[in-house]
Amino acid sequence: MTTALLASHPVPCMFMRGGTSKGPFFRESDLPTDKALRDRVLLAIMGSPDKRQIDGLGGAHPLTSKVGIVRPSTTAGVDLDFLFAQLQPDKDTVDTTPNCGNMLAAVVPFALHSGMVQARADSTTLRVLTLNTDMQCDITVQTPMGPDGARFVAEEGLGRIDGAPGNSAPITINFLDTAGSVCSALLPTGQVKDLVRVAPSEKLQGFTPFDIEVTCIDNGMPLVMFKASDMGRSGYESAEQLNADTDLKTRIEALRLQVSVLMGLGDVSAQNYPKMTMIAAPVNGGALCTRSFIPHVCHDAIGVLAAVTVATACVLQGTVCEGVAVMPSDENPSLSVEHPTGEFSVALQTRAAPQLPGGHEVTQAALLRTARLIMRGEAMVPSSVWNSGDKT
Repeated sequence: MTTALLASHPVPCMFMRGGTSKGPFFRESDLPTDKALRDRVLLAIMGSPDKRQIDGLGGAHPLTSKVGIVRPSTTAGVDLDFLFAQLQPDKDTVDTTPNCGNMLAAVVPFALHSGMVQARADSTTLRVLTLNTDMQCDITVQTPMGPDGARFVAEEGLGRIDGAPGNSAPITINFLDTAGSVCSALLPTGQVKDLVRVAPSEKLQGFTPFDIEVTCIDNGMPLVMFKASDMGRSGYESAEQLNADTDLKTRIEALRLQVSVLMGLGDVSAQNYPKMTMIAAPVNGGALCTRSFIPHVCHDAIGVLAAVTVATACVLQGTVCEGVAVMPSDENPSLSVEHPTGEFSVALQTRAAPQLPGGHEVTQAALLRTARLIMRGEAMVPSSVWNSGDKT
């Protein structure tokens, strides 16, 4: 074996926190163009499959097994293209189907730090196209002038999000069109609420058949929403308690596998969506209390686009949220979605749409996130992986 084959291949990257997630960000041009090879490279960089991800950058949890890939956009009116990749600690999968609103918060900071784009004023707003679901959003980052006369990406500030420690400079994300991001429509079953009979199958056994009401909805993230009381739970359990609740997780997964067919998603046994959202009445002044499964692990908080989708379900008439959510009186409300470690506020703009199921249409969703550059350098890929296919 030659020395060249023994050497690891360096790939420039920046390790970033975006919202309540983190992972390496890459320029698309620094990764293989062949998708299969690119995925093998990402798996090697993250250390998957291995539940500890001991040989890579992954953090042994779905929230820290994420990757961002960014390039300048060629789409008219769009500045940047973003491809999100979800990896799993103990699996060899690289899923680029769903969005991730948390990692999305780090896209513009990454592009600025890497010199892909330049700061425009004291705040820089760029339009980003998420390639996973063809969704566009405007992201605003603070870029003040430094003492050297050059603009920089502000990371310290008064912005605060539950699920991430301390305060940081706020990043505003304004979603332009999120309905039906993965599914065929906002309400993929055509109903605001469905009654589903869940029974054991060849893929999942060990529980008694049960009936449950669900709302299947996709306003940026496909969700299956259901009342905690219908699963015999309060909805106020900690993430640790729910992750240890084998019976509940078995029934939730059986529900997910069955209702995904109704949503037009087919067999999702190998997919990370739809996410499963258990709801209860709010306890801390919010609109709704949630426990989000992503899909097999209970989230310590809630994903950005999951929060947008939950808020949307709250404003539609007849969903499982009706009679559970506590709604503000504003015509265009800011809804606080409670989760295990705090809350997530989503500002919605709506209009009446009596011709649509639910009677309303959400025309805009805006929210606040934070992000931080943690490290910049090179991820080292074993030569046996990098040289295992065509990289051009």
